[in-house]
Amino acid sequence: MRNGKAKKLAGFVLALAFLLAAFAGCGGGEKSESSPQVESTVRDDLVIAMESDVPTLHPFDHTSVTAGYMNALTYNALFRTDPDTLEPVPDLCTEWSQQDESTWLFTIHDGVKFHDGSLMTAQDVVASMEYAREYPTTKQYSSFWVSAEALDELTVKVVTDGPYALTLTDMASLKVVPKALIDSGNDFNLNPIGTGPYRFVSQVLGDRLEFEAFEDYFDTEHAPSIGRLTWRIIPEGSSRTIALETGEVDFIVEVDSNDLQRLRDSENIEVQTVSGTRMNYFSMNNEVSPFDNEDFRKAVNAAIDREAVLTVALNGEGMPAKGVCPSIFSGTSADNSEGYDLQKAEAYLESSGVDPETVSFACIVSNDTTRRAAEVIQANLAEIGLNMTIESLDYAAWLSDVMGGTYETAITGYTSTSLARYLSGTFHTSALNAANQARVSDSYVDGIIDAALKLTDSEASDALYREVTAYLNGLTPYVPLYESIVTRAYNSELEGVKVGSSGNVRFEDISWGDQN
Repeated sequence: MRNGKAKKLAGFVLALAFLLAAFAGCGGGEKSESSPQVESTVRDDLVIAMESDVPTLHPFDHTSVTAGYMNALTYNALFRTDPDTLEPVPDLCTEWSQQDESTWLFTIHDGVKFHDGSLMTAQDVVASMEYAREYPTTKQYSSFWVSAEALDELTVKVVTDGPYALTLTDMASLKVVPKALIDSGNDFNLNPIGTGPYRFVSQVLGDRLEFEAFEDYFDTEHAPSIGRLTWRIIPEGSSRTIALETGEVDFIVEVDSNDLQRLRDSENIEVQTVSGTRMNYFSMNNEVSPFDNEDFRKAVNAAIDREAVLTVALNGEGMPAKGVCPSIFSGTSADNSEGYDLQKAEAYLESSGVDPETVSFACIVSNDTTRRAAEVIQANLAEIGLNMTIESLDYAAWLSDVMGGTYETAITGYTSTSLARYLSGTFHTSALNAANQARVSDSYVDGIIDAALKLTDSEASDALYREVTAYLNGLTPYVPLYESIVTRAYNSELEGVKVGSSGNVRFEDISWGDQN
């Protein structure tokens, strides 16, 4: 028995020796054809953090910045805004021409698919333009045309009400959705079907949204490189910063200014900053007392220290505002604007006839930055005897109150791609219940804006814009606080990140570098 066991053991040892030798031989020479290949470790997902939830995924039923980010993923329009020039450039459109001062022809790409697999035609474009008009939030860009028709499957004819300078700009806001889904009553908030580079997958309210690359995206030059996008809702700025530093997220939309230098000092994080087009302001509802009193508004304006607001709210990352319109645009005037001056504030308050003892109002805010700004303003106004309380709301409730005019004051702002669009969006009567947050309704303002929009000569229109902005500075519908600098922070391995002045980023152009 012992001899048999010994022979078996010897045989086992010998076999083991041959096996080890074979492995050693494979390790010391060239790889054999059957050797396992090292798989690429380049990621196919991207996690983005933003501070506020998205009120809707609908293309038209909002004036929300966060909803606009989502719309850019799922929808296209005939034109889009170039991030460098802020001018409209073709998107779904291949050719366009102006037949006369009021008539335009647009030819669209052939073979474009919606996310449901159906083909886009000129009928879808016209139906989308008509559908947009059902929502009061679109009035600033959907009311310029008097007729729109599909001449054939690929040609759209649009007739404007006389010459109109923003035709292509407004067409860039008119997202295209399937006519069949409009006709069937589709809820585009729950089922946002467009032609965009990413398809909507899922949403968990207050937590996250998921999108996946659309394989049949028509624009092959901008076909998504990253297969899956996750948008995380992280309200606290410091939490967003930590999430980026630890790799929990890859990209921050709203960078907390208090953490900015720390992020800039990190070798693993890239910070991109550009001059922005957003004006941030202390909005006063001009329809309610005492803010329907011009002298009272001027008193509030003169009592607010913009430098202090900017320092506390954004750690100085921005530019104190002077006039009511962003200075980045030509045609903006600072004439009649007034800054921080407590003596003037007290004089205007006396002229208003408003007894500060009888006044108490609320300021609504939606995030940490606007709350910090409101706290400075609260202290400033107390210096002239005005009592202001601060009320924090979630973004959806805040947006509803501001857009609907059911508020007294708010810290808010507006981003635009041109002075013409800024003026018509924030001050024209037609933009009430949309971006006209101060509830301005002034026939003189409307008339000047309407006249300027009919001019195609930029020098002539700029002269009118300077006239109306100087008038608005004197009217003081709101208190301009600061002009933003657009800042985004992200994982340094990401390539192709380009931040526009309006804050938009084409996520379909972003890719991961070599991470092997």
